[in-house]
Amino acid sequence: MDRIIKNNYTSTAQLKELMTAPPMTAEQHTKLMRKRIAHRRMIEDVKESHLQNSADWEISD
Repeated sequence: MDRIIKNNYTSTAQLKELMTAPPMTAEQHTKLMRKRIAHRRMIEDVKESHLQNSADWEISD
């Protein structure tokens, strides 16, 4: 089973750019995390729905 794994550590930015960039504010972090969580939940819901629909097709005769 081949799965595509997202590499979160790939960056084209230079180290100096990363080290001199201002840190993320709490509000920015909260917004980003909520967006990630919402996206993850949406994917989980779609997977669950797909599995449920697949199971419904297998059960019916």
